[in-house]
Amino acid sequence: MATRGHVQDPNDRRLRPIYDYLDNGNNKMAIQQADKLLKKHKDLHCAKVLKAIGLQRTGKQEEAFTLAQEVAALEPTDDNSLQALTILYREMHRPELVTKLYEAAVKKVPNSEEYHSHLFMAYARVGEYKKMQQAGMALYKIVPKNPYYFWSVMSLIMQSISAQDENLSKTMFLPLAERMVEKMVKEDKIEAEAEVELYYMILERLGKYQEALDVIRGKLGEKLTSEIQSRENKCMAMYKKLSKWPECNALSRRLLLKNSDDWQFYLTYFDSVFRLIEEAWTPPAEGEHSLEGEVHYSAEEAVKFIEDRITEESKSSRHLRGPHLAKLELIRRLRRQGFNDEYKLGDPEELMFQYFKKFGDKPCCFTDLKVFVDLLPATQCTKFINQLLGVVPLSTPTEERLALPADIRALQQHLCVVQLTRLLGLYHSMDKNQQLSVVRELMLRYQHGLEFGKSCLKTELQFSDYYCLLAVHVLVDIWRETGDETAVWQALALLEEGLTHSPSNAQFKLLLVRIYCMLGAFEPVVDLYSSLDAKHIQHDTIGYLLTRYAESLGQYAAASQSCNFALRFFHSNQKDTSEYIIQAYKYGAFEKIPEFIAFRNRLNNSLHFAQVRTERMLLDLLLEANISVSLAESIKSMNLRPEEDDIPWEALRDNRDLNVFFSWDPKDRDVSEEHKKLSLEEETMWLRIRSLTLRLISGLPNLNHSVEPKNSEKTTENGVSSRIDILRLLLQQLEVALETGKRFIEKEIQYPFLGPVPTRMAGFFNSGCSQCQTSSFYLVSDIYELDANGLEDTVEIQERVENSLKSLLEQLKDVFSKCKGDLLEVKDGNLKTHPTLLENLVFFIETISIILWVSSYCESVLRPYKLNLQKKKKKKKETSIIMPPVFTSFQDYVAGLQTLISNVVDHIKGLETHLIALKLEELILEDTSLSLEERKFSKTVQGKVQSSYLHSLLEIGELLKKRLETTKKLKI
Repeated sequence: MATRGHVQDPNDRRLRPIYDYLDNGNNKMAIQQADKLLKKHKDLHCAKVLKAIGLQRTGKQEEAFTLAQEVAALEPTDDNSLQALTILYREMHRPELVTKLYEAAVKKVPNSEEYHSHLFMAYARVGEYKKMQQAGMALYKIVPKNPYYFWSVMSLIMQSISAQDENLSKTMFLPLAERMVEKMVKEDKIEAEAEVELYYMILERLGKYQEALDVIRGKLGEKLTSEIQSRENKCMAMYKKLSKWPECNALSRRLLLKNSDDWQFYLTYFDSVFRLIEEAWTPPAEGEHSLEGEVHYSAEEAVKFIEDRITEESKSSRHLRGPHLAKLELIRRLRRQGFNDEYKLGDPEELMFQYFKKFGDKPCCFTDLKVFVDLLPATQCTKFINQLLGVVPLSTPTEERLALPADIRALQQHLCVVQLTRLLGLYHSMDKNQQLSVVRELMLRYQHGLEFGKSCLKTELQFSDYYCLLAVHVLVDIWRETGDETAVWQALALLEEGLTHSPSNAQFKLLLVRIYCMLGAFEPVVDLYSSLDAKHIQHDTIGYLLTRYAESLGQYAAASQSCNFALRFFHSNQKDTSEYIIQAYKYGAFEKIPEFIAFRNRLNNSLHFAQVRTERMLLDLLLEANISVSLAESIKSMNLRPEEDDIPWEALRDNRDLNVFFSWDPKDRDVSEEHKKLSLEEETMWLRIRSLTLRLISGLPNLNHSVEPKNSEKTTENGVSSRIDILRLLLQQLEVALETGKRFIEKEIQYPFLGPVPTRMAGFFNSGCSQCQTSSFYLVSDIYELDANGLEDTVEIQERVENSLKSLLEQLKDVFSKCKGDLLEVKDGNLKTHPTLLENLVFFIETISIILWVSSYCESVLRPYKLNLQKKKKKKKETSIIMPPVFTSFQDYVAGLQTLISNVVDHIKGLETHLIALKLEELILEDTSLSLEERKFSKTVQGKVQSSYLHSLLEIGELLKKRLETTKKLKI
């Protein structure tokens, strides 16, 4: 090996400049340097691969792939070439080629530990679990190290997880894995904690809970040391699986004696106590209560245990919240079990009051008490709030000045009271004037609180930010309940003001995103969302806030960017999770591997991923098809096939975070599980409609010149239905999906403002575009029939086509009528928005595009027939050959389309003129109730909405002009 290493040294030196160029992103210089080196050293394979990497990074994929395959065909065994090819294949998203590379290397160098381990990791990247098992064992035979043996065991578990047949998993893969580990246990070869974890995982998956418990409690369990209480947590999990409630109780009791602030063990303690009461369990006459020691099996013992924890806590110098909250939790559980106040634990109202006195200055106080407010009688809420306010140290109020806190602790206490006031519904029961008065008070408190945060960094939040948020929530209530848009403009101004003092406040930004989008203004949202700096999984959990409105508000460039942003994350997921899995194998974190696989599957089956992918393709077609490239080319570049449905409907996962907004709403107004369920139902319906629409469009180019013979009974070839049959089937499915969607919309479901965002489905039906698009697809079917049977035998079909063309034009005019009106108007001195008009315009342009693609197909069928008839007429010089009226109808229809689109373009110009003419500044100056600061922010938000509308109209108008040009090309 020494000689080999010595020979390689000059090559490493020669290759170093190429590596440096590639690392610095100077790919052209890397290619040049590689060419120079290859002239002198033709057999230096690594130089060839490094050149291929440079070519790949400069967009010359095919050339790079050819070069790489030349080297791969030589089956190299030098480390430099293998590593360089691995990097290249990874960049090409072809990890399966790395496996072939190392399979060849292992055959040539069968005793190389390094190549065998690289082969194992290559299999891990592509999920070849069977081959991973074999590679792991081969590696263990060469180098008998425990990690390699357990790589093989873990690969068996992965085979069991990925097996379609659960029975096969339980009867073959897992028992084999168990026997393999047991062999090591018997030979006393278990060395590491990871190996014990793996054994536990196998037994748990096999349902052998008692055996798993014995392992954890036995000698092997002593190796579980990396996590605090790892052993106890695993024991607890097994006791629950085995319904060993005495052991559960004793263990949780013992752990609470050690740490009386551990909330998870309070919950287990209460669960076990009430299970034992239910089962009327009694301890044995002799010996220990259980394996874990003393058991509490009555309500009296539970009450005494909690009281003792509180007494103990009061003696401690460190205040603990756990025992006090446990007392409230116990009261709730006793009430639920029907014990009432028999055990005299105290009045919940008084206990919460005492808790507030102790912890009210901590930000967590509100979230702690939020869980228990349902213990308060509704009649006592106002009294309870006044009681809390009574102990908050505030200054003496005067006629001109509120009672204000003197320090941050007092501010935090008052803020907690205000949050509880909203949670208990006291703000919701007020009339509009009282609510506006609350908003004024909250904003004065917010302004005052800013004094305490003068030394805060830009990345820190102001102490009084919640006052501003609460004021905005009250204003949104007024807007939603009365329709008064003055409240929403004020809310936007307050949020923009808040953002100047707390530039990192995510809640301000999220609320601005939601409100701007609801008003139809997408332009300010892009920068706001970008400043949230969403990381990794957040593109899936909160990405819907942006992508839902991306296309629907007419800002197509920003919509493309938003979709790309989301898709980039989903596409990198596959590669990233493979790397995580490899690291987990390397470091023996076996329990994490199934989690990574589940995580990857969850993202691959993400509802948001399917939506963004579908909308992105529809958007690309809308912007490009028959404008810069033909529809057929667009569809080909997307690899779209109408017969293929790549959405995993049964496995779709809703990963949206529907609780991303802070909410202080009472339970009856908050986001419920029912809302989430209905939202998922609506999102899935809308996705189905969009997916079917996309597949129908993708089938249009295939229909050209593919008509089957007139009397042919052959409707399938090689088991594939004819193209028109596929389209007709998709059209039937679309009809069913639309019918289901209509029924859902008729329910008129209102989601809470801070809850799920409604889909575009209601607008799709209300604008008339659903009917219009369906009619155009039925026209395709009729035109196909006409083409298949010829002009002479299709008089009836021709009449149907003529009627369809007239009807389609009328339907489009109806859609246009719903786009009329002003986006912004001043009414009684107030500014009113009409974002629905913008959404309808976007639907109109989408529908007109689909109709033009259909019309293009109609033209391709009708033109040859007309030309043939004209030729016959000239040849025979006969005047008796009458042109069928379908040709004239089509020409009239195209002329009608041109006129209609021209009218819409003019209408958009009119909207732009009206928007520019609006003098919003005068409107703000007229409002004497606003301070200078408020006027500044009002001007900002109104200007942003006005500018966004203009931007949307500009992009819609430009696209519509392009579509008008394509209409002019429709001639037969």
